[in-house]
Amino acid sequence: MDLHRRADHSLIELEHVAKRFGTVAALAGASLRARPGTVHALLGENGAGKTTLMRIAFGELRPDSGELRMDGEPVRLASPADALARGIGMVHQHFTAVPAMTVAENVALASGPRGRFRPAKARARVLELCAEAGFTLDPEAVAAELSVGMQQRLEIVKALARGARVLILDEPTAVLAPAEAGELLAMLRRFASRGGAAVLITHKLREALSVADDITVLRRGRTTLSARAADTDAGQLTAAMLGAGTVVTPHRDRAGERAPRAVAEHGEHEAVIEARDLVLSDDRGVTRVRGVSLAVRAGEILGVAGVEGAGQHELLRALAGRMEPVSGSLRIPEHTGFVPADRQRDALVLDFTLAENVALAGAGARRGRMRWPAIERRTGEILERYGIVASGARAVARSLSGGNQQKLVLARELDGAPRALVAENPTRGLDIAATAALQRQLLEARDAGMAIVLYSSDLEELLALADRLVVMFEGWASEVALDGDAAGRAMLGTA
Repeated sequence: MDLHRRADHSLIELEHVAKRFGTVAALAGASLRARPGTVHALLGENGAGKTTLMRIAFGELRPDSGELRMDGEPVRLASPADALARGIGMVHQHFTAVPAMTVAENVALASGPRGRFRPAKARARVLELCAEAGFTLDPEAVAAELSVGMQQRLEIVKALARGARVLILDEPTAVLAPAEAGELLAMLRRFASRGGAAVLITHKLREALSVADDITVLRRGRTTLSARAADTDAGQLTAAMLGAGTVVTPHRDRAGERAPRAVAEHGEHEAVIEARDLVLSDDRGVTRVRGVSLAVRAGEILGVAGVEGAGQHELLRALAGRMEPVSGSLRIPEHTGFVPADRQRDALVLDFTLAENVALAGAGARRGRMRWPAIERRTGEILERYGIVASGARAVARSLSGGNQQKLVLARELDGAPRALVAENPTRGLDIAATAALQRQLLEARDAGMAIVLYSSDLEELLALADRLVVMFEGWASEVALDGDAAGRAMLGTA
Protein backbone atom coordinates (compact mmCIF):
# COMPACT_ATOMS: atom_id res chain seq x y z
CA MET A 1 0.00 0.00 0.00
CA ASP A 2 1.55 3.30 -1.10
CA LEU A 3 0.13 6.06 1.07
CA HIS A 4 2.78 8.75 0.58
CA ARG A 5 1.41 12.30 0.50
CA ARG A 6 2.81 15.75 0.95
CA ALA A 7 3.18 16.44 4.68
CA ASP A 8 2.29 20.15 4.42
CA HIS A 9 -1.46 19.62 4.10
CA SER A 10 -4.20 17.72 5.91
CA LEU A 11 -5.12 14.24 4.85
CA ILE A 12 -8.37 14.63 6.78
CA GLU A 13 -9.75 17.78 8.38
CA LEU A 14 -12.87 18.57 10.39
CA GLU A 15 -13.63 22.27 10.71
CA HIS A 16 -16.04 23.94 13.19
CA VAL A 17 -18.19 20.83 13.57
CA ALA A 18 -21.37 21.05 15.67
CA LYS A 19 -23.67 18.21 16.69
CA ARG A 20 -26.61 18.11 19.08
CA PHE A 21 -28.54 15.18 20.52
CA GLY A 22 -31.82 16.68 21.66
CA THR A 23 -30.96 19.42 24.15
CA VAL A 24 -27.37 18.20 24.61
CA ALA A 25 -24.64 19.87 22.54
CA ALA A 26 -22.10 17.08 21.97
CA LEU A 27 -19.98 19.27 19.67
CA ALA A 28 -19.97 23.05 19.50
CA GLY A 29 -17.39 24.02 16.90
CA ALA A 30 -14.78 21.26 17.17
CA SER A 31 -11.90 21.11 14.71
CA LEU A 32 -9.15 18.56 13.98
CA ARG A 33 -6.48 18.43 11.30
CA ALA A 34 -4.54 15.18 10.73
CA ARG A 35 -1.49 15.37 8.47
CA PRO A 36 -0.26 12.49 6.30
CA GLY A 37 2.62 10.57 7.80
CA THR A 38 1.61 11.33 11.40
CA VAL A 39 -0.02 9.86 14.48
CA HIS A 40 -2.58 12.31 15.87
CA ALA A 41 -3.77 11.98 19.50
CA LEU A 42 -7.30 13.19 20.33
CA LEU A 43 -7.73 13.94 24.05
CA GLY A 44 -10.58 15.17 26.22
CA GLU A 45 -12.53 14.38 29.35
CA ASN A 46 -15.53 12.05 29.27
CA GLY A 47 -18.33 13.60 27.26
CA ALA A 48 -16.00 16.11 25.57
CA GLY A 49 -17.13 14.87 22.14
CA LYS A 50 -14.10 12.85 20.99
CA THR A 51 -15.95 9.75 19.84
CA THR A 52 -18.80 11.82 18.38
CA LEU A 53 -16.32 13.81 16.27
CA MET A 54 -14.68 10.65 14.97
CA ARG A 55 -18.02 8.99 14.28
CA ILE A 56 -18.78 11.97 12.05
CA ALA A 57 -15.41 11.46 10.34
CA PHE A 58 -16.39 7.81 9.78
CA GLY A 59 -19.84 8.62 8.40
CA GLU A 60 -21.78 7.12 11.31
CA LEU A 61 -23.22 10.52 12.24
CA ARG A 62 -23.99 13.62 10.22
CA PRO A 63 -22.94 17.00 11.62
CA ASP A 64 -25.46 19.76 12.17
CA SER A 65 -22.89 22.19 10.78
CA GLY A 66 -19.22 22.33 9.91
CA GLU A 67 -17.19 20.73 7.18
CA LEU A 68 -15.23 17.53 6.56
CA ARG A 69 -12.39 17.67 4.03
CA MET A 70 -10.02 15.06 2.61
CA ASP A 71 -6.92 16.15 0.76
CA GLY A 72 -8.31 19.68 0.98
CA GLU A 73 -11.57 18.84 -0.80
CA PRO A 74 -14.97 19.01 0.98
CA VAL A 75 -16.72 15.64 1.25
CA ARG A 76 -20.09 14.45 2.51
CA LEU A 77 -20.37 11.01 4.03
CA ALA A 78 -23.80 9.39 4.08
CA SER A 79 -22.62 6.20 5.79
CA PRO A 80 -19.54 4.27 6.95
CA ALA A 81 -19.53 2.65 3.51
CA ASP A 82 -18.82 6.09 2.03
CA ALA A 83 -16.00 6.59 4.52
CA LEU A 84 -14.47 3.21 3.76
CA ALA A 85 -14.65 3.93 0.04
CA ARG A 86 -12.65 7.12 0.65
CA GLY A 87 -10.01 5.33 2.70
CA ILE A 88 -11.23 6.09 6.25
CA GLY A 89 -11.26 3.15 8.65
CA MET A 90 -12.31 3.10 12.30
CA VAL A 91 -11.63 0.60 15.09
CA HIS A 92 -14.28 1.03 17.77
CA GLN A 93 -13.92 0.17 21.45
CA HIS A 94 -16.46 -2.60 20.93
CA PHE A 95 -15.46 -4.84 18.07
CA THR A 96 -17.63 -5.62 15.05
CA ALA A 97 -16.32 -8.96 13.74
CA VAL A 98 -18.79 -11.81 13.17
CA PRO A 99 -17.96 -14.18 16.07
CA ALA A 100 -18.73 -17.44 14.24
CA MET A 101 -16.56 -16.59 11.24
CA THR A 102 -12.83 -17.14 10.86
CA VAL A 103 -10.36 -14.28 10.61
CA ALA A 104 -10.06 -14.80 6.84
CA GLU A 105 -13.84 -14.83 6.41
CA ASN A 106 -14.26 -11.64 8.44
CA VAL A 107 -11.58 -9.87 6.42
CA ALA A 108 -13.13 -11.01 3.15
CA LEU A 109 -16.54 -9.80 4.36
CA ALA A 110 -15.11 -6.42 5.35
CA SER A 111 -13.41 -6.06 1.96
CA GLY A 112 -16.77 -5.75 0.24
CA PRO A 113 -18.30 -7.73 -2.63
CA ARG A 114 -15.54 -9.16 -4.83
CA GLY A 115 -17.18 -12.17 -6.40
CA ARG A 116 -16.86 -15.75 -5.22
CA PHE A 117 -15.18 -16.39 -1.85
CA ARG A 118 -11.87 -18.19 -2.34
CA PRO A 119 -10.51 -19.50 1.01
CA ALA A 120 -6.88 -19.82 -0.08
CA LYS A 121 -6.83 -16.32 -1.50
CA ALA A 122 -8.51 -14.94 1.63
CA ARG A 123 -5.94 -16.60 3.88
CA ALA A 124 -3.09 -15.24 1.80
CA ARG A 125 -4.59 -11.75 1.94
CA VAL A 126 -4.72 -11.86 5.77
CA LEU A 127 -1.06 -12.92 5.96
CA GLU A 128 -0.08 -10.18 3.52
CA LEU A 129 -1.86 -7.49 5.53
CA CYS A 130 -0.43 -8.78 8.81
CA ALA A 131 3.09 -8.67 7.39
CA GLU A 132 2.45 -5.10 6.28
CA ALA A 133 1.18 -4.14 9.74
CA GLY A 134 3.99 -5.98 11.51
CA PHE A 135 2.01 -8.46 13.60
CA THR A 136 0.70 -12.03 13.38
CA LEU A 137 -2.87 -13.33 13.15
CA ASP A 138 -4.06 -16.85 12.33
CA PRO A 139 -6.37 -16.68 9.28
CA GLU A 140 -8.08 -19.93 10.36
CA ALA A 141 -8.86 -18.80 13.93
CA VAL A 142 -12.53 -18.27 14.78
CA ALA A 143 -13.16 -14.67 15.84
CA ALA A 144 -15.09 -15.66 18.98
CA GLU A 145 -12.05 -17.56 20.27
CA LEU A 146 -9.56 -14.71 19.86
CA SER A 147 -8.15 -12.81 22.83
CA VAL A 148 -9.03 -9.12 23.14
CA GLY A 149 -5.68 -8.14 21.67
CA MET A 150 -6.13 -10.46 18.70
CA GLN A 151 -9.70 -9.22 18.12
CA GLN A 152 -8.33 -5.71 17.92
CA ARG A 153 -5.72 -6.83 15.37
CA LEU A 154 -8.54 -8.33 13.32
CA GLU A 155 -10.38 -4.99 13.33
CA ILE A 156 -7.23 -3.24 12.13
CA VAL A 157 -6.66 -5.79 9.36
CA LYS A 158 -10.29 -5.35 8.26
CA ALA A 159 -9.68 -1.61 7.90
CA LEU A 160 -6.40 -2.14 6.04
CA ALA A 161 -8.12 -4.58 3.70
CA ARG A 162 -10.27 -1.69 2.46
CA GLY A 163 -7.17 0.39 1.73
CA ALA A 164 -7.45 2.74 4.69
CA ARG A 165 -5.38 5.92 4.42
CA VAL A 166 -6.85 7.28 7.66
CA LEU A 167 -7.08 4.89 10.61
CA ILE A 168 -9.14 6.00 13.64
CA LEU A 169 -8.79 4.02 16.87
CA ASP A 170 -11.06 4.64 19.88
CA GLU A 171 -9.24 3.95 23.19
CA PRO A 172 -7.33 1.03 21.61
CA THR A 173 -4.98 0.37 24.53
CA ALA A 174 -7.65 0.48 27.26
CA VAL A 175 -7.84 -3.30 27.69
CA LEU A 176 -4.40 -4.33 26.43
CA ALA A 177 -1.50 -5.62 28.49
CA PRO A 178 1.57 -3.32 28.37
CA ALA A 179 3.40 -5.47 25.82
CA GLU A 180 0.33 -5.59 23.53
CA ALA A 181 -0.15 -1.84 23.86
CA GLY A 182 3.46 -1.28 22.86
CA GLU A 183 3.03 -3.48 19.78
CA LEU A 184 -0.10 -1.60 18.77
CA LEU A 185 1.54 1.81 19.06
CA ALA A 186 4.53 0.55 17.05
CA MET A 187 2.10 -0.59 14.34
CA LEU A 188 0.56 2.90 14.22
CA ARG A 189 4.00 4.41 13.70
CA ARG A 190 4.65 1.99 10.80
CA PHE A 191 1.28 2.90 9.29
CA ALA A 192 2.12 6.60 9.53
CA SER A 193 5.60 6.08 8.11
CA ARG A 194 3.97 4.92 4.85
CA GLY A 195 2.07 8.21 4.57
CA GLY A 196 -1.12 7.34 6.42
CA ALA A 197 -2.74 9.36 9.21
CA ALA A 198 -3.59 7.52 12.43
CA VAL A 199 -5.99 9.25 14.85
CA LEU A 200 -5.71 7.84 18.36
CA ILE A 201 -8.49 8.63 20.86
CA THR A 202 -6.94 8.20 24.28
CA HIS A 203 -7.15 9.41 27.88
CA LYS A 204 -3.51 8.56 28.61
CA LEU A 205 -1.39 11.68 28.54
CA ARG A 206 1.89 9.77 28.69
CA GLU A 207 0.78 7.60 25.77
CA ALA A 208 -0.21 10.63 23.70
CA LEU A 209 3.06 12.44 24.34
CA SER A 210 5.13 9.32 23.62
CA VAL A 211 3.61 8.27 20.30
CA ALA A 212 1.83 11.26 18.74
CA ASP A 213 3.20 13.86 16.37
CA ASP A 214 0.21 16.17 16.83
CA ILE A 215 -2.37 16.51 19.61
CA THR A 216 -5.90 17.92 19.65
CA VAL A 217 -7.79 18.46 22.90
CA LEU A 218 -11.57 18.82 23.15
CA ARG A 219 -13.44 20.27 26.11
CA ARG A 220 -17.23 20.48 26.20
CA GLY A 221 -17.44 19.96 22.47
CA ARG A 222 -14.87 22.61 21.53
CA THR A 223 -11.23 22.40 20.49
CA THR A 224 -9.17 23.96 23.28
CA LEU A 225 -5.71 22.98 22.07
CA SER A 226 -4.13 21.93 18.79
CA ALA A 227 -0.37 21.58 18.82
CA ARG A 228 2.66 19.51 17.92
CA ALA A 229 3.37 17.02 20.70
CA ALA A 230 6.94 18.27 20.96
CA ASP A 231 5.64 21.75 21.79
CA THR A 232 3.39 20.79 24.72
CA ASP A 233 3.53 18.87 27.99
CA ALA A 234 1.26 17.03 30.45
CA GLY A 235 0.44 20.19 32.39
CA GLN A 236 -0.74 22.06 29.31
CA LEU A 237 -2.79 19.09 28.15
CA THR A 238 -4.43 18.72 31.57
CA ALA A 239 -5.35 22.42 31.64
CA ALA A 240 -6.79 22.19 28.11
CA MET A 241 -8.82 19.09 29.02
CA LEU A 242 -10.17 20.21 32.39
CA GLY A 243 -9.83 23.98 32.45
CA ALA A 244 -7.18 26.21 33.96
CA GLY A 245 -6.86 25.86 37.71
CA THR A 246 -8.45 22.41 37.89
CA VAL A 247 -6.75 20.18 40.45
CA VAL A 248 -6.81 16.42 39.96
CA THR A 249 -5.81 14.45 43.05
CA PRO A 250 -3.63 11.51 41.96
CA HIS A 251 -3.56 8.15 43.67
CA ARG A 252 0.15 8.67 44.42
CA ASP A 253 2.11 11.70 45.41
CA ARG A 254 5.11 12.83 43.38
CA ALA A 255 7.50 10.73 45.44
CA GLY A 256 5.52 7.62 44.55
CA GLU A 257 4.48 7.01 48.15
CA ARG A 258 1.33 5.00 48.76
CA ALA A 259 -1.64 6.78 50.31
CA PRO A 260 -1.97 6.12 54.05
CA ARG A 261 -4.52 3.53 55.10
CA ALA A 262 -7.60 4.80 56.89
CA VAL A 263 -8.26 1.40 58.49
CA ALA A 264 -6.18 -1.17 60.30
CA GLU A 265 -3.97 -3.53 58.31
CA HIS A 266 -5.73 -6.36 56.48
CA GLY A 267 -4.42 -9.04 58.79
CA GLU A 268 -6.83 -7.84 61.46
CA HIS A 269 -9.91 -8.37 59.27
CA GLU A 270 -11.93 -11.43 58.39
CA ALA A 271 -11.64 -13.19 55.05
CA VAL A 272 -14.66 -12.24 52.92
CA ILE A 273 -13.65 -14.29 49.84
CA GLU A 274 -11.80 -17.61 50.12
CA ALA A 275 -10.69 -19.95 47.33
CA ARG A 276 -8.93 -23.28 47.86
CA ASP A 277 -7.35 -25.29 45.03
CA LEU A 278 -9.69 -23.62 42.54
CA VAL A 279 -9.78 -25.08 39.02
CA LEU A 280 -11.71 -23.29 36.25
CA SER A 281 -12.36 -24.14 32.59
CA ASP A 282 -13.68 -22.01 29.74
CA ASP A 283 -16.70 -22.78 27.54
CA ARG A 284 -14.63 -25.17 25.41
CA GLY A 285 -13.47 -27.16 28.42
CA VAL A 286 -9.93 -25.77 28.34
CA THR A 287 -8.47 -25.39 31.84
CA ARG A 288 -7.70 -21.73 32.49
CA VAL A 289 -7.12 -21.63 36.26
CA ARG A 290 -5.10 -24.36 37.97
CA GLY A 291 -5.32 -24.94 41.72
CA VAL A 292 -5.47 -21.32 42.87
CA SER A 293 -5.80 -20.59 46.59
CA LEU A 294 -6.28 -17.08 47.94
CA ALA A 295 -8.18 -15.00 50.47
CA VAL A 296 -9.48 -11.45 50.27
CA ARG A 297 -10.11 -9.74 53.57
CA ALA A 298 -12.48 -6.97 54.57
CA GLY A 299 -10.87 -3.59 54.11
CA GLU A 300 -8.28 -4.50 51.47
CA ILE A 301 -7.78 -4.35 47.73
CA LEU A 302 -6.28 -7.47 46.22
CA GLY A 303 -4.72 -6.56 42.88
CA VAL A 304 -4.63 -9.15 40.10
CA ALA A 305 -2.19 -8.83 37.20
CA GLY A 306 -1.47 -10.98 34.17
CA VAL A 307 -0.91 -10.88 30.44
CA GLU A 308 -3.85 -11.71 28.18
CA GLY A 309 -4.88 -15.36 28.48
CA ALA A 310 -3.15 -16.01 31.81
CA GLY A 311 -6.44 -16.97 33.50
CA GLN A 312 -7.23 -13.74 35.32
CA HIS A 313 -10.53 -13.15 33.53
CA GLU A 314 -11.89 -16.57 34.50
CA LEU A 315 -10.64 -16.13 38.05
CA LEU A 316 -12.42 -12.79 38.43
CA ARG A 317 -15.68 -14.18 37.12
CA ALA A 318 -15.53 -17.04 39.59
CA LEU A 319 -14.77 -14.71 42.50
CA ALA A 320 -17.77 -12.61 41.43
CA GLY A 321 -20.03 -15.68 41.36
CA ARG A 322 -20.38 -15.65 37.55
CA MET A 323 -18.54 -18.94 36.89
CA GLU A 324 -18.79 -22.36 38.53
CA PRO A 325 -15.53 -24.07 39.50
CA VAL A 326 -14.57 -27.44 38.06
CA SER A 327 -13.07 -28.40 41.40
CA GLY A 328 -11.83 -26.89 44.62
CA SER A 329 -13.81 -24.76 47.06
CA LEU A 330 -14.97 -21.17 46.80
CA ARG A 331 -16.70 -19.03 49.43
CA ILE A 332 -18.04 -15.61 48.40
CA PRO A 333 -20.68 -13.27 49.87
CA GLU A 334 -24.24 -13.52 48.62
CA HIS A 335 -24.03 -9.86 47.58
CA THR A 336 -20.90 -9.33 45.47
CA GLY A 337 -20.65 -6.41 43.04
CA PHE A 338 -19.08 -7.02 39.63
CA VAL A 339 -17.70 -4.56 37.06
CA PRO A 340 -16.86 -6.54 33.88
CA ALA A 341 -14.33 -5.40 31.30
CA ASP A 342 -16.87 -4.99 28.49
CA ARG A 343 -19.61 -2.73 29.81
CA GLN A 344 -21.73 -2.81 26.65
CA ARG A 345 -21.71 -6.58 26.29
CA ASP A 346 -21.78 -7.73 29.91
CA ALA A 347 -22.99 -4.86 32.13
CA LEU A 348 -25.58 -2.72 30.38
CA VAL A 349 -28.60 -3.10 28.13
CA LEU A 350 -27.97 -0.12 25.89
CA ASP A 351 -31.59 0.39 24.84
CA PHE A 352 -32.86 0.30 28.45
CA THR A 353 -33.20 3.47 30.49
CA LEU A 354 -30.69 4.20 33.22
CA ALA A 355 -33.31 3.31 35.83
CA GLU A 356 -33.93 -0.05 34.15
CA ASN A 357 -30.20 -0.72 34.09
CA VAL A 358 -29.89 0.16 37.77
CA ALA A 359 -32.78 -2.21 38.47
CA LEU A 360 -30.81 -5.06 36.88
CA ALA A 361 -28.54 -5.27 39.94
CA GLY A 362 -29.57 -8.40 41.81
CA ALA A 363 -32.71 -8.73 39.68
CA GLY A 364 -32.36 -12.50 39.44
CA ALA A 365 -32.90 -12.87 43.19
CA ARG A 366 -35.88 -10.52 43.52
CA ARG A 367 -39.59 -11.33 43.49
CA GLY A 368 -42.75 -9.24 43.29
CA ARG A 369 -43.60 -5.95 41.61
CA MET A 370 -41.03 -3.45 40.38
CA ARG A 371 -41.48 -0.11 42.18
CA TRP A 372 -40.39 2.13 39.33
CA PRO A 373 -40.90 5.54 40.98
CA ALA A 374 -38.57 4.50 43.82
CA ILE A 375 -36.05 3.03 41.37
CA GLU A 376 -36.05 6.24 39.32
CA ARG A 377 -35.51 8.34 42.45
CA ARG A 378 -32.64 6.09 43.48
CA THR A 379 -31.15 6.31 39.99
CA GLY A 380 -31.30 10.10 40.12
CA GLU A 381 -29.46 10.04 43.44
CA ILE A 382 -26.79 7.76 41.95
CA LEU A 383 -26.33 10.08 38.97
CA GLU A 384 -25.81 13.05 41.27
CA ARG A 385 -23.61 11.27 43.83
CA TYR A 386 -21.22 9.84 41.26
CA GLY A 387 -21.16 12.80 38.86
CA ILE A 388 -22.67 10.90 35.93
CA VAL A 389 -23.60 13.26 33.08
CA ALA A 390 -27.09 12.31 31.85
CA SER A 391 -30.42 14.03 31.28
CA GLY A 392 -32.05 11.92 33.98
CA ALA A 393 -33.09 8.46 35.12
CA ARG A 394 -35.18 7.92 31.98
CA ALA A 395 -32.30 8.60 29.58
CA VAL A 396 -31.35 5.62 27.44
CA ALA A 397 -27.98 4.06 28.34
CA ARG A 398 -26.85 4.27 24.73
CA SER A 399 -27.06 8.09 24.90
CA LEU A 400 -24.30 8.30 27.54
CA SER A 401 -20.64 8.67 26.64
CA GLY A 402 -18.52 5.57 27.19
CA GLY A 403 -16.97 7.03 30.32
CA ASN A 404 -20.34 7.86 31.84
CA GLN A 405 -21.59 4.37 31.03
CA GLN A 406 -18.61 3.00 32.93
CA LYS A 407 -19.27 5.29 35.89
CA LEU A 408 -22.90 4.12 35.97
CA VAL A 409 -21.86 0.47 36.11
CA LEU A 410 -19.50 1.07 39.04
CA ALA A 411 -22.04 3.24 40.85
CA ARG A 412 -24.72 0.59 40.47
CA GLU A 413 -22.42 -2.11 41.87
CA LEU A 414 -21.27 0.07 44.80
CA ASP A 415 -24.84 1.12 45.63
CA GLY A 416 -26.00 -0.72 48.73
CA ALA A 417 -22.43 -1.27 49.98
CA PRO A 418 -21.88 -4.96 49.09
CA ARG A 419 -19.42 -6.88 51.23
CA ALA A 420 -17.24 -7.55 48.19
CA LEU A 421 -16.57 -6.02 44.78
CA VAL A 422 -14.79 -7.57 41.81
CA ALA A 423 -13.69 -5.04 39.17
CA GLU A 424 -12.06 -5.75 35.82
CA ASN A 425 -10.39 -2.73 34.21
CA PRO A 426 -12.86 -0.34 35.86
CA THR A 427 -11.10 2.84 34.67
CA ARG A 428 -11.30 1.80 31.02
CA GLY A 429 -12.45 4.74 28.91
CA LEU A 430 -12.25 7.29 31.74
CA ASP A 431 -10.42 10.60 31.51
CA ILE A 432 -7.85 11.57 34.12
CA ALA A 433 -10.34 13.40 36.38
CA ALA A 434 -12.90 10.60 36.24
CA THR A 435 -10.15 8.01 36.77
CA ALA A 436 -8.93 9.82 39.87
CA ALA A 437 -12.51 10.06 41.17
CA LEU A 438 -13.16 6.36 40.58
CA GLN A 439 -9.90 5.40 42.27
CA ARG A 440 -10.88 7.50 45.27
CA GLN A 441 -14.24 5.72 45.36
CA LEU A 442 -12.51 2.34 45.40
CA LEU A 443 -10.20 3.46 48.21
CA GLU A 444 -13.15 4.85 50.20
CA ALA A 445 -15.05 1.58 49.75
CA ARG A 446 -11.99 -0.33 50.92
CA ASP A 447 -11.60 1.94 53.94
CA ALA A 448 -15.26 1.37 54.80
CA GLY A 449 -14.52 -2.35 55.05
CA MET A 450 -15.31 -3.69 51.57
CA ALA A 451 -13.21 -6.55 50.18
CA ILE A 452 -12.14 -5.60 46.64
CA VAL A 453 -10.55 -7.67 43.89
CA LEU A 454 -9.14 -5.39 41.20
CA TYR A 455 -7.71 -6.36 37.83
CA SER A 456 -6.17 -3.66 35.65
CA SER A 457 -4.10 -3.89 32.49
CA ASP A 458 -2.30 -0.80 33.83
CA LEU A 459 0.31 -2.19 36.21
CA GLU A 460 1.06 1.25 37.64
CA GLU A 461 -2.59 1.61 38.64
CA LEU A 462 -2.51 -1.75 40.41
CA LEU A 463 0.68 -0.89 42.29
CA ALA A 464 -0.87 2.40 43.40
CA LEU A 465 -4.18 0.99 44.62
CA ALA A 466 -3.58 -2.59 45.76
CA ASP A 467 -2.70 -3.66 49.31
CA ARG A 468 -1.52 -7.03 48.00
CA LEU A 469 -0.77 -8.24 44.48
CA VAL A 470 -1.39 -11.63 42.87
CA VAL A 471 0.04 -12.36 39.41
CA MET A 472 -1.50 -14.95 37.09
CA PHE A 473 0.75 -16.91 34.73
CA GLU A 474 -0.49 -19.86 32.64
CA GLY A 475 -3.36 -20.43 35.05
CA TRP A 476 -1.27 -20.36 38.23
CA ALA A 477 -1.35 -17.58 40.83
CA SER A 478 1.52 -16.28 42.90
CA GLU A 479 1.59 -13.41 45.36
CA VAL A 480 4.40 -10.94 44.68
CA ALA A 481 5.69 -7.76 46.27
CA LEU A 482 4.18 -4.44 45.27
CA ASP A 483 7.08 -3.79 42.94
CA GLY A 484 6.93 -3.18 39.21
CA ASP A 485 9.98 -5.22 38.31
CA ALA A 486 8.89 -8.19 40.44
CA ALA A 487 5.38 -8.08 39.03
CA GLY A 488 6.65 -7.78 35.46
CA ARG A 489 8.92 -10.80 35.84
CA ALA A 490 6.08 -12.83 37.34
CA MET A 491 3.74 -11.87 34.48
CA LEU A 492 6.31 -13.23 32.01
CA GLY A 493 7.09 -16.33 34.09
CA THR A 494 10.68 -15.30 34.73
CA ALA A 495 10.40 -14.52 38.44
